[in-house]
Amino acid sequence: QAQLVESGGGLVQAGGSLRLACAASGRTFSDYAMGWFRQAPGKEREFVAAISWRGGRTYYEDSVKGRFTISRDHAKNMVYLQMNSLKPEDTAVYYCAAESSGLGSTRREDYDYWGQGTQVTVSS
Repeated sequence: QAQLVESGGGLVQAGGSLRLACAASGRTFSDYAMGWFRQAPGKEREFVAAISWRGGRTYYEDSVKGRFTISRDHAKNMVYLQMNSLKPEDTAVYYCAAESSGLGSTRREDYDYWGQGTQVTVSS
């Protein structure tokens, strides 16, 4: 059964860095685009970043541009989100997701598989 498992979340001070990882199993996701979303308490789940199946295209939400970097390792079936210069408003549960068109999307409804999420907390 296809599964996405996130790791790497935690508590960090403002200005710090974290690297989230998403391990895919149960099938190959090499032809899928991969994305990261986040959900803060009381808010809708929102798009953060996405990468196309070949990795040639990346997309970022405006507030994370220049601070976050999405990447993927096809050989390891892994996707990463490097988060630098973290701010308290980045605090949320972060979710990894897979999208079958392979092109990448900013819309939640386009994603077919979701992980359980990992908590990121940024203290001021």
